Amino acid sequence: MEDPRVRQLARYIVQTATQTQAGDKILLEQHGGQDHSLIKALIQESYAVGAKPHFLLSNREVEAEQLRGADLAHMQDVTQYELARMRAMQSYVDIRVDENIYTWANLPAQAQDAWARGYWGPLHMDLRTQATKWTVLYWPTQATAQLAGMSLTEFEDFFFASVLVDYSKMGEAMQALVARMQNTDKVRITAPGTNLEFSIKGIGIMAMHGSRNLPDGEIYTSPVRDSVNGTIRFNVDSRYQDFIFKDVEFTFKDGKIVDGSSNATERMNKILDTDEGARYVGEFAIGVNPMVTRPITNIIYDEKMAGSFHFTPGNCYNNADNGNKSSIHWDLIQSQRPEHGGGSMFFDGELIRQDGLFVPSDLHVLNPEALR
Repeated sequence: MEDPRVRQLARYIVQTATQTQAGDKILLEQHGGQDHSLIKALIQESYAVGAKPHFLLSNREVEAEQLRGADLAHMQDVTQYELARMRAMQSYVDIRVDENIYTWANLPAQAQDAWARGYWGPLHMDLRTQATKWTVLYWPTQATAQLAGMSLTEFEDFFFASVLVDYSKMGEAMQALVARMQNTDKVRITAPGTNLEFSIKGIGIMAMHGSRNLPDGEIYTSPVRDSVNGTIRFNVDSRYQDFIFKDVEFTFKDGKIVDGSSNATERMNKILDTDEGARYVGEFAIGVNPMVTRPITNIIYDEKMAGSFHFTPGNCYNNADNGNKSSIHWDLIQSQRPEHGGGSMFFDGELIRQDGLFVPSDLHVLNPEALR
């Protein structure tokens, strides 16, 4: 028997998240896994609105073998076929199914680099975000449940609770923060190991409440490219390229990461040396999803965590353009919730958030108890 939450989610993705309409071509892509309940429901819901579903099922272990021997030119060639298909689509849904979270962890550095620069950058960071109405999510598995420290049933409940929040209510509550950010020049953030300053003046502000990522719940912009100065310590573990980075710390000077360390500093620096833009920041975002209250070592969830913010080396988005272009986009997260060490966020000297809770009265609508 189908879990009714699967049908609710599929209908939401087609009708609201991607706003797929009659006649639209929608590409439904599932990476891994044997549970096809969501993609089948998405096909059915696509037909229900008169859209034309296309689908692709892939396997991450097979993809890893292709990458293991690939050079940049080969990945660019592979990407040309993918680009032709993507250009024909109006909507795109990416269902990621991690049965083994370390499948790509031991790929050679040149393979990871070829994938980032030849495939992920041009296909997903450029075309997908510009040409299609898209949504991405991670489907619950035993592997991701274990990483989160939950049983599969507990993780499924967490998943559906976090992806099916009241996004309409969230969107309305975000407007006060959007208005404040539009009128802000200097941002200052302090926390254990963190004393960071930058400007967001003149950069676009985007409120995300139930479209691109599921779960959703962030307000993002980007810093003026050369304005970032100071230090930051990220206290949320980050799984990137199937490797878990811990204790990431950066020092910035005039926008550039000039020093850094982590549990794998050499590996981290190879990512930051992917291209010139990888050492500059392409996104600053504040997480507000009330159902995500602790990190689970999955960026799409952790970056939406209430009381968190993320600061992203790499590519900026066109609607929050600070001019930084890169083949990477690595959302690194700091939680300022009390149980994670606390912290403060200031806009032009005014205290906006303390220990994960918004302080000004007009922003109380974004605190977790108001959004649940």
